[in-house]
Amino acid sequence: MLARYAREAMARLWSEQRKFETYLQVEKAVAKAWHTLGLMDAKTCDQIQQASFQLEDIHAFEKATKHDVIAFIQAVSKTLGDAERFFHYGITSSDCIDTALALLIQQSLALIMEDLNALLAVLKARAYEFKEVVMVGRSHGVHGEPIAFGLVWALWYDDMRAHLKALQEVAQEVGVGMISGAMGNMAHTPFELEKLVCQELGLGVAKISNQVISRERHARVCNALALLASSCEKIAINIRHYQRTEVYEAEEAFSVGQKGSSAMPHKRNPVLSENITGLARMIRAYAIPMMENVALWHERDISHSSVERFVLPDAFITLDFLLHRLTTLLGDLVVYPENMRKNLERTGGLVFSQRVLLELPKLGFSKAESYAIVQENAMQVWALLQQGKQASFLEHLLAEPRLKEVDRALIKGCFEIDYYLRHVPRIFARVFGD
Repeated sequence: MLARYAREAMARLWSEQRKFETYLQVEKAVAKAWHTLGLMDAKTCDQIQQASFQLEDIHAFEKATKHDVIAFIQAVSKTLGDAERFFHYGITSSDCIDTALALLIQQSLALIMEDLNALLAVLKARAYEFKEVVMVGRSHGVHGEPIAFGLVWALWYDDMRAHLKALQEVAQEVGVGMISGAMGNMAHTPFELEKLVCQELGLGVAKISNQVISRERHARVCNALALLASSCEKIAINIRHYQRTEVYEAEEAFSVGQKGSSAMPHKRNPVLSENITGLARMIRAYAIPMMENVALWHERDISHSSVERFVLPDAFITLDFLLHRLTTLLGDLVVYPENMRKNLERTGGLVFSQRVLLELPKLGFSKAESYAIVQENAMQVWALLQQGKQASFLEHLLAEPRLKEVDRALIKGCFEIDYYLRHVPRIFARVFGD
């Protein structure tokens, strides 16, 4: 994890201190459950509830034990007196680790969903802001037909809403604990103990585990994060295109004193969008080793452990930063509707070709003949534009001999912008429900 890409709340959540605090939270819940089941008396349970640790003690013990959970147990035991005999009683390291991990992932997902809700609010507000702003739609990077810029934002909003639902679902799936013992056979830990512990912690109960909770759950979490990052990159890629000098339909806010290039003082670069692209690549990269974690030997090995120490903190911390950066970028994005209109008009009306193509068969032209008329005239316009000359697709069609019997007003009507925007309110109603 790079401090450069870390926000305080999420970084604190994945700190070493917080990890062991969560281990202790699980151990205290285990002690309460054993007390409820009659294994330990109230005094012993109360002593464990007052337990604490010093991080430096854990580090010191681990130098000898080469096992961080045993070092944690030893550090806590220093504060327990004779109650230490019932601390971590009957459970294995993974019972503690995996149950604590479920808590940390749930809390991290809650922060990510807060970020996502903030992003959704910005997307919705700006969608309505640009609901009637006309721009050219593009496919393959080439001008297609007129659209409302608000539709672009509405699509982003709908994508992000789907990701929010996916995160809610994966949070429920991963939010399970286990107290099933060394091989998952529950030989030393009664069913009631597991239920009481998970109830105390606000978790569900894994219906079955071996020595670990199946890593399919954690892989699904990281895949959900990777998909969300990919949609964020989709937005960033569009912003980067809009800011190209020859397009210049929108740009990232450029603050007073900001510098774009050490060599070229005029530069205003889409650096935030490019950063989001790079961070999304890293988050996607984390999904692969988490899927590889699924295949462990028999009841378990620890090949997954080192991966999770890297991936889970970094993926959550990086995505938290990415979402906050994207929300700020989009909230401050400077948009140039007049340049959108200029770009729409750059091809001399070629963007209206499909409307003409659809009208001609109504007048008795065959499909092949209709396409030939429209494409041949369009190519003539392209040729003139490539020579730097002005050209009008409408004028070419009005001069087309094969269309001499067609009502001029009908051809001109094919070039009306409002035709392409007439369903925007209904699309908005479907997306936003208002």
